[in-house]
Amino acid sequence: MRILLIRHAEPDYSIDSLTAKGRVEAELLSRRMEHYSIRDFYVSPLGRARDTAAYTLEKLGRTAEVLPWLAEFRGRCVNPETGRKSLPWDLPPRLWSALPGAHDVRCWTEAPLFAGSDVAAIWKETADGADALLARYGFRKDGPVWRSSGNTRDTIAVFCHFGISMAFAGYLMDISPLELWHRTLTLPSSVTELVTEERVSGEVSFRMTRLGDIAHLESAGEKRSTAGLFPECYTGIDSTDPAVNGTLGTEPLY
Repeated sequence: MRILLIRHAEPDYSIDSLTAKGRVEAELLSRRMEHYSIRDFYVSPLGRARDTAAYTLEKLGRTAEVLPWLAEFRGRCVNPETGRKSLPWDLPPRLWSALPGAHDVRCWTEAPLFAGSDVAAIWKETADGADALLARYGFRKDGPVWRSSGNTRDTIAVFCHFGISMAFAGYLMDISPLELWHRTLTLPSSVTELVTEERVSGEVSFRMTRLGDIAHLESAGEKRSTAGLFPECYTGIDSTDPAVNGTLGTEPLY
């Protein structure tokens, strides 16, 4: 089985939709998606993901099922250095990496930093949603592996967001989402691919064969959007400018 996790194209968060560039990205992505044989489509309820998916769905004459749990990972905790509520992937490296159990998918939410927050509840929502979705295709999680009596060659496409896609992928692969949130970044309109591997009959593992692939942009000469990176990490970028604060806009990284 193959699961395609697709991050929405460059977002305009102020209207929960796409920028003009994002619409170009979504169109280029739709041309790529024509080459896949996709059994089912799923999409986040948020506008930026649905608007991205719309280009592909219209081109293929398909529809997507909206899954509420695919809305961006919403759990927040208080950053002890700022006193402000923060998303788990926005914590400074020295904080999250020192958390007890941070690297263990089974207990990362039990760290004191997350006490009294809704992070554990949203993680459970994610796990329950993943369990229900995979059950449709005959998979049942059993510790670090998945059980299946009929592993298939089906491909499903999931249009969503960076945070929830890495949480979903972490659950599938038995990896703490903190590792994926902080060690990776899937750029807008990128495709992440996971496939099943069945070394023992009925015992399945998910393996990542692509992470944040943007070949559809690069082959068309379209610059990548770096929404999701922090501008203060790069010289020459004015992080006080509202136009780039919290994102590098469309500055190329290559």
